[in-house]
Formats: sequence, structure tokens, C-alpha cells
Amino acid sequence: MARAASTFVCQSCGAVSSKWAGRCEACGEWNTIVEEAASSGAGGGPPSKSAGKGRKLALTSLQSDEAEPPRILTGVGELDRVLGGGLVPGSAILVGGDPGIGKSTILLQALAALARQNRRVVYVSGEEAAAQIRLRARRLGLADAPVDIATETSLKDILTTLEAAAPEATVIDSVQTLWSDAIESAPGTVSQVRAVAQDLVRFAKRRGTAVILVGHVTKEGQIAGPRVVEHLVDTVLYFEGERGHQFRILRAVKNRFGPTDEIGVFEMTDKGLGEVPNPSLLFLTGREQWSTGAAVFAGVEGTRPLLVELQALASPTSYGTPRRAVVGWDTARLSMVLAVLETRCSLGVGGHDIYLNVAGGLRIAEPAADLAAAGAMISTVLGRPLPADCVIFGEIALSGAIRPVGQTDARLKEAAKLGFRCAIAPPGAKSDSLAVTNVATLGDLVERIRNSDV
Repeated sequence: MARAASTFVCQSCGAVSSKWAGRCEACGEWNTIVEEAASSGAGGGPPSKSAGKGRKLALTSLQSDEAEPPRILTGVGELDRVLGGGLVPGSAILVGGDPGIGKSTILLQALAALARQNRRVVYVSGEEAAAQIRLRARRLGLADAPVDIATETSLKDILTTLEAAAPEATVIDSVQTLWSDAIESAPGTVSQVRAVAQDLVRFAKRRGTAVILVGHVTKEGQIAGPRVVEHLVDTVLYFEGERGHQFRILRAVKNRFGPTDEIGVFEMTDKGLGEVPNPSLLFLTGREQWSTGAAVFAGVEGTRPLLVELQALASPTSYGTPRRAVVGWDTARLSMVLAVLETRCSLGVGGHDIYLNVAGGLRIAEPAADLAAAGAMISTVLGRPLPADCVIFGEIALSGAIRPVGQTDARLKEAAKLGFRCAIAPPGAKSDSLAVTNVATLGDLVERIRNSDV
């Protein structure tokens, strides 16, 4: 009997090789290559020469009178904001996040809100029993919502059930637990995840059902499995947050029907995840007044201006190599800002351990936070606090110059709305409601803080 053909696939990046190896040559990860049976179904290779000619496609122009895709409001305002205005029928959405962060909770809340609008919804779990889902629903006060639930891992059975039920929205929790009988590999492998995702996306497009897939993440925070899954779906959402904080951030990193980098802010309570309509006010709650090493950053996440506190601490080091610890910001940017402070501003930070923290568990990626981080570090090194009613933002160049950033007006308006009276900003920034101090170089900021002239 002939031996079944097989390939060796890296479970981290999806690279295929003809033989097993301890280290993947594509991504460099160790012990991630697994033997999988080669798929023999359709779509596994190029079309055969005997397949015949294809059909002629109808070509259209960019100008069209077609209406925009309709939206289904979930009833969870922050989720609708991140999606770009609600669910789009026939769309496929991938939601990733750390275990226990609240993915299943927020999606069950969204389905319950849709069900109370007399919409047919189905929740399919491959990880929990039906009794566990009902227990969570009772804890969240959703037991009376007409949500249909099923517990199954067979893709064929799930698709047959969804074809008969014809829901408007369905949640699959999670895509790594499902298996297709067309693939001989184990559930969770690259081949299985790819095949399962393709069939579910095809079902969503054919039946007009909004399909939400829950995905596990790796230790690096990326959705596990091949990246092709993220290319297949229309929207990719990441649920972020620190276990020690009650805040949760839902961030869109890909959205074919709305803006990317939009965020929704939630607060974890005993009744589930509650919406936070004004996250700036919540992130600044409990802030100490006139404390050294603290700066309020006026940032923008997607289309939403957001104020958050950056906290820095400098302590004399007893080792030859100072320690740099960062929570919520890029370590490489911290090193760059410290190098500019040491070289361009003659501020002695090389003999200090530096700790930087973004309050509230938020993660900041935009370069506009450079000046706020620098202000917090200058404050703690010199022992002089920044004004408590002042916000700060700007990008720092390697020359020490302060570069302008986008959406300056939105940042200043948000600060004025929350009661701030002054701002430290790049040259050219101005406001009718705030006293704006323009700084051209990082050295100017150091001198102003040293002389308490900010």
C-alpha cells in the first residue's frame, strides 16, 4: 500500500519544506515544524490543463450607483466604533487576544444585544460546554437573550447547521479548535486552520452572514496560525489589556469597511465589559498632582483623541549597564530618546536605571509620544515636576529638533475639554483655549523644566 504523501509545515510562519528540521529557515523559530498530510482537494495546486476555458467576467468601472454596504448595529457602541459603524452582512471578522482578556465575553454580549433586536444569531463554541456558556450568560445578565448556542468542532457539522439556521451573525470560538475531514492533519495545525478559515469565509460571502472568528494568540501577541488567515478575513481586531488593570482596548489593525487603528475602550466589571465613552477622563483618574516624572500625553488613536499619563522613574544604577524597563511603549524609541538627551542636551541619564510606564494598561505606538516621554524623564532626572494642567506631544528627531505631528487641533481641543490650561507642543501649534508653549528643540524643553519655565 502506497504511503500517503506528506509535507513538513512550520506552525509559526506556515513555511513548507520537504523534510523535518529542528529550526525553521524562514522565521528562525525552533521546534515548530510538524509533519502534515498533503491536501489533495481542490485549491491545493494549479489548475489542470484539462479543466477547460473559464467564463468571461463582467468588467465594471470605478463609478457606480451602488449603495454602501448596509450596517447592523450590535448595540455595543465601542464595538460598532471599531468596526466602522457596525457589522457588514457577509463580512468575516477575526478577533484575537490573550487568554482570559474578555474575547468570549464581549462577543456574547454583542450577540445578546443583536438577538434582542429580533435578529437570528448563533454562538458556536469548540472550547466550552453549553452549560459553561449558559453560566457565563447568567453572570452577565444575558440569560433571557434568544441566542442559539452549539458546541462542536467538526466544520462539516457546523456549516450544515448554519446553512439550516441562516443566522445574520455567528461567532466561532475558536478557529484553532475546528477540524475539517478534508485535511488529515490535527486541529490547530497550519493546514487545518487555513482550510477551516477558507470554508467559513466562503460561507459568509455566499449566505450574507457576518462571521466572527475568535483566534488564539502566540506568546508574542500575534494570532496563532498562518498569516494567510488575516489576509482572508475582512477585519482583524486585537483585544489588548494588562491582567492587573480593569481596562481593555479593542483595536482594529485591518478593516476593509472602516478605518484602521481605531480603538474601543472597555472596563471589566462583575457584569462583564462595560463601555467607556470618555476614556481620557478614565485614564487620568487618580493622577497625582505636581508629581515628578509624570507627563500627560495628548495622543490620537484612530479618529479619537486620547489623553493618558506617562510615568518615568530614574534611579542611580549600581551596575555597569543601566537597566531600561518599558511598559506600554516601544523600547527602541525609549533608547533613541535617551540617546538624544545624553548627546544633544548633555543630560546625564547614562548612570541611571530608567523605568517608563503608560498608565492604565494602554499601548502607545505613535511617534508623537516622544516629547511626552522625554518630558517625564527630564522631570524625574532633574526632580522638577511638570505643571499638572499641561499636556505635551511632539516627535523628536535624532538632531534634537521637535517635529510637528498630525491632528494637532483635535489633541488640543480634547485637552481643553478636560480642563487643561496649557500645552507643550511643536512649533506652529496654536489654540484659542489653551496657552501653548512651542518648543523647537529638546534642549529648549530641558532648559524650561530646569528653570521651571513651562
